[in-house]
Amino acid sequence: MEMIDSLIQAISSVSKELAVFVTAALPVSELRGAIPLAILSFKFSASKAYIISFMGNALPVAPILLLLGPISGKLRKFPLWKKFFDWLFEHTKKKASLVEKFEAVGLILFVAIPLPITGAWTGCIAATLFKIRFRYAFFAILVGIAIAGIVVTALTLAGQQIVK
Repeated sequence: MEMIDSLIQAISSVSKELAVFVTAALPVSELRGAIPLAILSFKFSASKAYIISFMGNALPVAPILLLLGPISGKLRKFPLWKKFFDWLFEHTKKKASLVEKFEAVGLILFVAIPLPITGAWTGCIAATLFKIRFRYAFFAILVGIAIAGIVVTALTLAGQQIVK
């Protein structure tokens, strides 16, 4: 987390919009971290925070969906990478029973629920793991991001009002 905080500070010294965008694109924070950062720290409007965060969170989706399978397949030939991808896929499989059971609809729900170990990055891993076709997975993940953004924005604004 300290490394992510340092990265956000460095980027925000250049542009607060860029800091929010990059925060949303990162696998640990995604828009769950970017929206509160934008609204609470940078004083963005809810709509500006939502739009920038949605775009940042959506940016890595297509490359991950298209490249994770082929890249992991090639890297798994090496023991260290095999161990990593085995762990990653097994860990995702345990958390993504919703995706396994309901495929694209489950993927929407999985990405939309703003909890740890859910989100676009894990959704992409689950879509790859359960072999959901690109066009369905891409659309489902974007819908999930949109819903998660609405939920996180609402929770952030509600929390802000409670603190005031």
